[in-house]
Amino acid sequence: MLAFERIKDYEQVMFCNEPESGLKAIIVIHDTTLGPALGGTRMQPYRTVDDALEDGLRLAKGMTYKCAAADVDFGGGKAILIGDPLTDKSPDLFRAFGQFVQSLHGRFYTGTDMGTNPEDFVHAHRETRFIVGLPETYGGHGDSSVSTAHGVIYGIKAVLKRLWNDEELSDKAFAVQGLGKVGLKVAKRLLEAGATVYATDMNGNAVNELAAYAETTRGHFSAYEGDAIYDAPADIFVPCAIGGILNDRTIERLRVKGVAGSANNQLAEDRHGKALAEAGILYAPDYIVNAGGLIQVADELYGPNKERVVQKTRRIYETLSDIFETAEREGMTTDEAANVFCEKRLRAQSARSRFFLPEKPPKWRLR
Repeated sequence: MLAFERIKDYEQVMFCNEPESGLKAIIVIHDTTLGPALGGTRMQPYRTVDDALEDGLRLAKGMTYKCAAADVDFGGGKAILIGDPLTDKSPDLFRAFGQFVQSLHGRFYTGTDMGTNPEDFVHAHRETRFIVGLPETYGGHGDSSVSTAHGVIYGIKAVLKRLWNDEELSDKAFAVQGLGKVGLKVAKRLLEAGATVYATDMNGNAVNELAAYAETTRGHFSAYEGDAIYDAPADIFVPCAIGGILNDRTIERLRVKGVAGSANNQLAEDRHGKALAEAGILYAPDYIVNAGGLIQVADELYGPNKERVVQKTRRIYETLSDIFETAEREGMTTDEAANVFCEKRLRAQSARSRFFLPEKPPKWRLR
């Protein structure tokens, strides 16, 4: 019931049902003050519709702040497909989903997220032009997890600079939670730099792949089982899996000095930002650290330009540095400082326009 009570704070929530394909989906548009909503489509076998809605609401709001922080002209949205990505996918399901996206006439752009991949959206693209993150053969930039991983590395370096006044990766240890599309790339980059990496993932193949890769680098690797990663003797915790992992139980176990990773909604509750600060742990707000993929897919709508994506992703370092300075100067937590930063931009744009309507002239060149 809590999730339904929160709908009043959102511009639009659409429930999508298409029995023939088995499609059960929710599209959430949080805020289009900055432009049309942009957010990935996540597919999971949620226990209840309310669980799926709650996830969509949290993620869509996070996208609003992520877009504001990344300085792209888009608002926050998210789509949820209820189903098992291993057994319930089909071309017909994604074509049906594409029809629902098209019905919003440009208020919502979407692409891959957890449980989906760019190839899935080739089918959706047959029904709607409001798809981003397509394979390069279909006019997209390709795998957005590459840009996300680059952004995480910039975020880690900003934390290192703040804590030790040194961005060097080789003399530090990192506890990486999750070796999926982003986490594995981040872990490999850390090993290439000569760092010590402790990592865990439910997928044993991913762990084995990283172990083999470590043998080709000057870094050092140790595998951890499940929750034991919270006890790893690392300098930086790098969460790259599910959200809500920074909570009363886990924060007290962490032995690190900083947190910077790609997982969405890392704080179980807002109060856990303060709990991290009280524990002497510098927290890099997740929606800023993981913005690289967003920057890439948003850039597609201006006409793909890889160098422009690299330049914008590099700014994650500068944005975090400014937020750390603001937090210290104003006596607030880093997540509070990040929210203030984003809300200031939303207020500035709100003075010019209230919300996005597709009839308004776009600021970019659409495909």
